[in-house]
Parts: sequence; structure tokens; C-alpha cells
Amino acid sequence: MNKSIRKTRFHLWDLLIPYAVLLAMAAGQVQLIIIVCALTSNTVMIVMAAMIYWLVLSACYTSWNHRKIRRKFEEPVLQLADAVTAVSRGDFTVSIAPVHTGQEQDYLDVMITNFNSMVQELKSIETLKTDFFSSVSHEIKTPLSVIANYAELLQYDNLSPEKREAYTTGILHASARLSALIGNILKLDKLEKHSIVPSNSTYNLSRQLSECAILFETQWEKKKIDFDARLDERIMISADEELMELVWNNLISNAIKFTPEGGRITLEAHCKNDRIIVRVQDNGCGMSSETQKHIFDKFYQGNSNHSQEGNGLGLALVWKIISLSAGTIDVSSKEGEGSCFEIELLTGM
Repeated sequence: MNKSIRKTRFHLWDLLIPYAVLLAMAAGQVQLIIIVCALTSNTVMIVMAAMIYWLVLSACYTSWNHRKIRRKFEEPVLQLADAVTAVSRGDFTVSIAPVHTGQEQDYLDVMITNFNSMVQELKSIETLKTDFFSSVSHEIKTPLSVIANYAELLQYDNLSPEKREAYTTGILHASARLSALIGNILKLDKLEKHSIVPSNSTYNLSRQLSECAILFETQWEKKKIDFDARLDERIMISADEELMELVWNNLISNAIKFTPEGGRITLEAHCKNDRIIVRVQDNGCGMSSETQKHIFDKFYQGNSNHSQEGNGLGLALVWKIISLSAGTIDVSSKEGEGSCFEIELLTGM
């Protein structure tokens, strides 16, 4: 419980002020009786004067007390109730000003502050959801348009074998891209919902990294890239082998994609004590500081020149898998100088 937050809205003067007022009222009654007695000796008139006096004072006190309770309790609670109703209808722009600030804050103020924070979080989630569906729609629409266009062209009878093959290849590439997109969306969704729980087993990470690198050998040789692998001979790790393979494939694939012809890629893996450091470094186009802030966001593609080669989900998957594996991932990059992704993992041994 936070000691800096007041537990009650009542102060000491909430007792002292009514006490002083009641004393003043009693003194006023004595003065009134003295005045009435000087005017008349009728006992009934004296009693009536005292009753009217207290009736007027009770009405004034009740009105003052009601205004105070309304200002301190009813108005903030009514504002909160109206705001909750607005949020339930999908309005995430509402905000309520706390009644007190600083050390004067009580639990009603804290509740209002937490409500404002909750609304901001809901607004962010709603924005992300809208962006997600917009991005998914766009990413799915693009390969579908390619497939539809090529399929329409294939209906012509006078196509040459070369064009027919080119259109068929285009359909196959678009279909593969669409399949990869849907597969990545499903994997990411399962990871975020913890439907996929890492199933750790002990295996040789050096062997896995070598196999992943060889898988892309045709691509780096086609671009005449100097691929330098610096791996400790035997790095044993306890992790989910299938999920970690996704990590290395995405990082190596990205490095090849953004490295120009004749460039250089370095893959390093070293073990020190109980920690494993893996680096994938290239001398490609690099990234701006703004791009680095969003590099692990879903569907974010900082370099539009390569937008047709991916769907912006690879690094989001990488980040999620590394997080579930109790590891960390950092990126350092400069525009025109290349990028370096560094992953740190526990051996788990």
C-alpha cells in the first residue's frame, strides 16, 4: 500500500469546523433567547423562535454539507461513470482530471489516474489492431492481385512458351509469398497467445547455425557475397530447436537481402561461461535511428526497396521467440554501413 496516498478525504478541520460552527450556533441561540425574552415573556414565542432559528441553521448546514459532498465525491464519481460509459461505446479519447495532485492525492485520485492510463492503453491497442488489419489486408491483397493478373494473362491462347513460363513462375512466387505470410501470422499469433510453448532439448548450436547458413548458400553465391562464419566448434544449448531455426533463417535471410553484390556477411557464435553470443553482421544499406525503433514491429518495413521480398513479420517473430527463450536481441546499425544483430542466450545446461 502506497504510504504517500491519503487513505481518506476527511481532514482534521472537517471535525473542527462543525464543532466551531455548533458552538457559534449555540451562542447565537442564547443571544436570540435573551433578545426574545426582552421583547416578550410568552414561553411559546420563545420556544417558537428557538425552533425557527435551528430550522434555518439546519437548512443552511445541510445545504453546505451537501455541496461539499457533491464536490468531493459525487461529481468525480459521476465523471468517472460517464467516462466508463463512453469507453464501453468505443470512445478512447476521454480523460478525467484528478481532484487532487501531489501529496494531496487520495485513492479516488489514484483510481482516476489509473483509469486514464487504462484508456490510453486501450487506445494504443485499438490503433495497433487497426494498423494490423490494414497491413494484413494490404499484404494479402498484393500477392492475390499478382496471381489474378497472371492467371488472366494465361487465358490467352497466343502466348509464347517463354511468357507462359514467366507468368506461371510469377503465380508460384506470389503463392509462396502468400503462404509464408499466412504461416508467419499463424506462428506469431500462437506465440503471442502462448499456444506454442518452447520445448527445450539439448543440441549443438554450431551445427544448427552451419546448416542454416548452407541453406542460403545459393543466394549468397548468386550475389557474390563473402560469407564468413566464425563459430566455436561445439556450442551446446538447451532450447527449442525448431523455433531457434526460425530465428537464424530470418536473420541470415535479411542479411543477404540487404547486402549488395560483392558485400560481406559475418556469422559469429561464441560461448562464454553460461552465455552464448550470436552475431549476424552485414555491410549493406543499414538503417536509420527511426527504423531501428520499429524494426521488431509487425509489418514494419523500413526499406521500401525490398518490400516485395518480405512481409515485415520475420523480425517480429525473431523478437518473440528470443523473448520466450529468456534471451535478448540488440541491433546496431548505420545508414550505408550495414547492420549487426546480436543475440544473447543462456546455455540452459
